[in-house]
Amino acid sequence: MASAAAWMAQRLGRRLTGRMPPEPAGSTLPRAVPRIQMPRAAGHLLAATWVGHSTFLLQMGGINILTDPMWGMRASPVSFAGPRRWMPPGISLDALPPIDVVLQSHNHYDHLDQGTVEWIARHHAGAQWFAPLGVGALLTRFGVSRVTELDWWQSTAEGGLSITATPARHFSARGIRDRDATLWCGWTVRAAERRIFFAGDSGMHPEFAAIAERLGPFDLMMLPIGAYEPRWFMKPVHMAPEEAAEAFLVMRAVQPLGHRSVMAAMHWGTFKLTDEPLLEPPEKLAAEWRRRELDPAAMRVLAVGETVAVRR
Repeated sequence: MASAAAWMAQRLGRRLTGRMPPEPAGSTLPRAVPRIQMPRAAGHLLAATWVGHSTFLLQMGGINILTDPMWGMRASPVSFAGPRRWMPPGISLDALPPIDVVLQSHNHYDHLDQGTVEWIARHHAGAQWFAPLGVGALLTRFGVSRVTELDWWQSTAEGGLSITATPARHFSARGIRDRDATLWCGWTVRAAERRIFFAGDSGMHPEFAAIAERLGPFDLMMLPIGAYEPRWFMKPVHMAPEEAAEAFLVMRAVQPLGHRSVMAAMHWGTFKLTDEPLLEPPEKLAAEWRRRELDPAAMRVLAVGETVAVRR
């Protein structure tokens, strides 16, 4: 808490002295028309559409999956204050295909939004939600009828999918008295021979290689690249773009030689949560990719609403 107070004081000082970086208008951020297969994609296909922040619509194994669904206009417990959305969601809620599975990584407001959960619970009542330990009660309170909680490394099956909760380095809280009262996690999903990894919200940690060894190889890795400044405060809980590239390489190194993996960047460009300029994360990621001489085709920074089809 002392560190949080020091950071807030530092931010206030920068704001009062005009040293906070200016932010672009939301209309300047890239946007694309989604290419969603309705009502579901063919079983052999794998496609991901970036809705914004950490929300993806995944279509794999003939199943429609949402990650950390967040359509709210503020990442906050109230509608009049807190981080506001800079870019509208890439897909409107009423344009979603039938949702079969929802993967929830933790309970922070920028990842678990009450209004969004309630809407999905009403309009996609048959969806099966998966959450880390302790988060299910909140989802149930918001109207979700089917929720399964998992601990790190626990697996379960749903509609032909194999789903596993994976370690992450983060924390949880919805208020001032419940810090770390519930768990946080990442997720892996396997459908036949297609596999994905959704890191959730995480700082760099030593389990990335183990995740790939035990649950890979992954065709698609969704890794966070934003909300990292100042590093003295954010490093334990949020990866910088350079660390996201490192995590991708660590995971790829233990996968079979020649297996093609694609990284999709997330957790940027939607909410102004920390001190770096809004558009800086993808610029730093691209610079790190060039520095390491990595294949440009292995890294995707999607426009809001853009769909990427991941080939075998």
